[in-house]
Amino acid sequence: MTELVYLDHAATTPVDPRVVEAMLPFFERRWGNPSSVYALGRGAKRALDDARDSMAEVLACKPNELVFTSCGTESDNLAIKGVAFARAARGKHLITSKIEHHAVLHTCEWLQKHFGFEVTYLEVDRQGLVDLGQLEAALRDDTVLVSIMYANNEIGTIEPLAEIARLVKGKRQDIVLHTDAVQAGGVLPLEVDRLGVDLLSLSGHKFYAPKGVGLLYARRGTPLLPQQQGGGQERGLRAGTENVPYIVGMAAALRLAYEEREARCAHMARLRDRLIEEISHSIPGSHLTGHPTQRLPNNASFVFEGADGESILLNLDQHGIAASSGSACSSGSLEISHVLRALRLRPELAQGSLRLSTGVKTTDVHVDHALAVLPGVVERVRARTPALGGRRA
Repeated sequence: MTELVYLDHAATTPVDPRVVEAMLPFFERRWGNPSSVYALGRGAKRALDDARDSMAEVLACKPNELVFTSCGTESDNLAIKGVAFARAARGKHLITSKIEHHAVLHTCEWLQKHFGFEVTYLEVDRQGLVDLGQLEAALRDDTVLVSIMYANNEIGTIEPLAEIARLVKGKRQDIVLHTDAVQAGGVLPLEVDRLGVDLLSLSGHKFYAPKGVGLLYARRGTPLLPQQQGGGQERGLRAGTENVPYIVGMAAALRLAYEEREARCAHMARLRDRLIEEISHSIPGSHLTGHPTQRLPNNASFVFEGADGESILLNLDQHGIAASSGSACSSGSLEISHVLRALRLRPELAQGSLRLSTGVKTTDVHVDHALAVLPGVVERVRARTPALGGRRA
């Protein structure tokens, strides 16, 4: 095919043309600073308020519980550091899982190294589900924060957040529950009371908004110290002039995603299921990773015996297919994914990982091309990587 077959929507999505249209006036005509008192600034402030109201409807929360940020990583940092520092006098124990995004894991490690926090890293089962028994046993009198992702970015497993919330809040109401919902944005329900969370992170570029804009839901009354100081924007929780065009774009993208969610998810899931079924049958030694049914509608993730994931990606790229061997934030590294290590896969098997993620514009023709090319690619890679043991049926 001469057309790019883009199967890496879990890494980023193209900006919806309707989102671009919503943003353009705020570059060209309505470019005021929302903190200014004159008409141009007041117009920008109204756009900011409208965007906040629109997104609050999707999350079923109060508009003033949303804090605009630059990305999901910043939202995760603000949530975890903000609670940790605000509650340090109460306790310095945090709980998270071994399969979190590095934005969560590295933040927890930084708090451990530099500020003496203690972190419990929960195990997951072979399908990527958090061990709830271990979570219950880990809760202590000095626990101040639990951070468990909504859905995993590499293997697509969806965690039982509402059940986790009941367990945590049943232990102690003042333990703060945060979720990194970056991969869930646009495809899973986000009503915060239904999920039972106090803090929730999103990133616009995962649901057809631009890169460089995100948000943090912070339930009213949640102890949270800001991580940057300045002009006092966002109720003093995130200083800095708001990125009005991108915030307007994120609001438009989120509204469209949830207006069209049923149709979008059905389309992506059908193509995902085609990939899972046909790859599993056409490539010996292929293994689906993540939960077989409790997974994101667009995520098909595999490991292949006797193959190297990076080599598979390079070969697919030569055929015009864009995919991933895991999280885009760690691509380019030959180190085995921390997520796959947490699943307790054999190291030589975990090296052969591939994530294919469908999108709203993915077609059956795109999937046909990927399915036609991939078996031969895996065979060639296996032949060139004898150190991994070759193919095992």
